[in-house]
Amino acid sequence: MNENNSASPRNRGRRDFLKIGGAATAALLTPSAFAVTPNKTLPDLPSNPRTPEAMPTRNLGKTGYKVGIFSLGGQAALEKPKNFDIAVPIVERALDLGVNYIDTSSIYGGPDRWSEQYVGKVMAKRRNEAFLATKTKERTRDGSMRMIERSLQLLQTDHVDLWQLHDVGTTYDVGQIFAKGGAMEALLDMQQQKVVRYLGITGHYRPDALVECIQRHDFDCILMAMNAADPHHYSFNDALLPLAVEKQMGIIGMKIPGRGRILSTWTPPPIEQQKHSWEGMTIQTDKPGTLTMREAMYYTLSRPVSTVIIGCDTTAQLEENVHLARNFTPINEKQQTELVARAEPCAKPSLFFRFYDRP
Repeated sequence: MNENNSASPRNRGRRDFLKIGGAATAALLTPSAFAVTPNKTLPDLPSNPRTPEAMPTRNLGKTGYKVGIFSLGGQAALEKPKNFDIAVPIVERALDLGVNYIDTSSIYGGPDRWSEQYVGKVMAKRRNEAFLATKTKERTRDGSMRMIERSLQLLQTDHVDLWQLHDVGTTYDVGQIFAKGGAMEALLDMQQQKVVRYLGITGHYRPDALVECIQRHDFDCILMAMNAADPHHYSFNDALLPLAVEKQMGIIGMKIPGRGRILSTWTPPPIEQQKHSWEGMTIQTDKPGTLTMREAMYYTLSRPVSTVIIGCDTTAQLEENVHLARNFTPINEKQQTELVARAEPCAKPSLFFRFYDRP
């Protein structure tokens, strides 16, 4: 069965246009490509009626959107191949529980883009309940145009609320993105064509490139790694976070549990197995983390963020995270400092994404 063949009448025109191929492909790479089925005005911002009762909400920067403090990330169960029976119910349940922001990406789940497929199955029916964010890892205009074309197909929608530059880590990335023919041209084109509502930037590697990006362009949102281990290595707290606050950006925290490695409940896989995983290629450990999920989440939510995104492997994990969000009360600076100190023994494994060699 083809999992991606449904289309609602409201977006069939655009999707039919997007299916064109061969000689017409070049047309997709021109600024006027999406003018074939113009979306003259975007719909109102999404609204999940359950959110205000489900958890506290905060302003997503200057966007005017009130986002729940816990949001669903597009990894974990949502990036595993052929996982419809588990992943789609997680997305459905998230909306039922009041989550009103879903983050995914064109590279989650590999070339088949499983994450966008799973989210799209739900968006086909419930698009107006979630602020929908996806990303392009491509650094060129043309490559990014191909990414958004496929994202719209898989997400079964004619627009996304936030389109982000994925994983900007070095000045080399910045140079490519802002060069003539770079990805920034695609972001601006799609925003002008009202295919995307807002523009964002994401990163977890080092702060300097992200600082440079948000000094070059007035992005609406930033998605950045912010866990209790952050102050120990290449901290985003020192320069990047204050600048994002100053620019009144929507600030989304990610890597809250460091792919589990900051949690005392985490069981380290065998060292050899870790060496063959994204999380363990550079940093291996035989020790669990030191914090509870509550402590990990409350640390980041006590920072100046709009929301945190966390990927879930099960609906039980999802429900626990929503419960923690519902009962959130900020922790004070002394408590934050104590959590940072407690995270020090597992800081490198919890920040594994900052230790790769990159151009």
